[in-house]
Amino acid sequence: SCFVRPAVSAIAWQGAAFTLHKGRRHKPTPWSIPAAIPDDLLLGLKFIFGPSAVPALDLVDQRSVTRVVSPSGRTAYQVLGSSGKLYTCYSSCHFCTCPAFGFTVLQKSESLLCKHILAVYLSQAMGACQELTVSEEQLTSILLAEEEDEG
Repeated sequence: SCFVRPAVSAIAWQGAAFTLHKGRRHKPTPWSIPAAIPDDLLLGLKFIFGPSAVPALDLVDQRSVTRVVSPSGRTAYQVLGSSGKLYTCYSSCHFCTCPAFGFTVLQKSESLLCKHILAVYLSQAMGACQELTVSEEQLTSILLAEEEDEG
């Protein structure tokens, strides 16, 4: 069953993202979050992603997700968690620097993702990411700062 869950999750995520995008009536802007997400979609997100869904939506609503881009196109996401700590997320490899990701996702395999990664995916689908362009050196510093925190 471990091999089926990620595939089901990816299909469900694509459907949820499509539904969110399809429901938009105007061109996405960095601050245009739909006033209301349909109840059936909220229930689907809660069913698929469990206890991460509501806190992730709260992070999106609070505009806590920032897409950090360098001139070369390297991208990372920073999410201001509910604790006030800044976590770095990589949607390309499905990874977050938060302790919950390390414990519940990587060690115990109890969840597919943490609320920060889900907030990144939801923000992408809803066009709700803040944008920050930084130099190559600044992005490297952000990434190295995460390594120092862990080590």
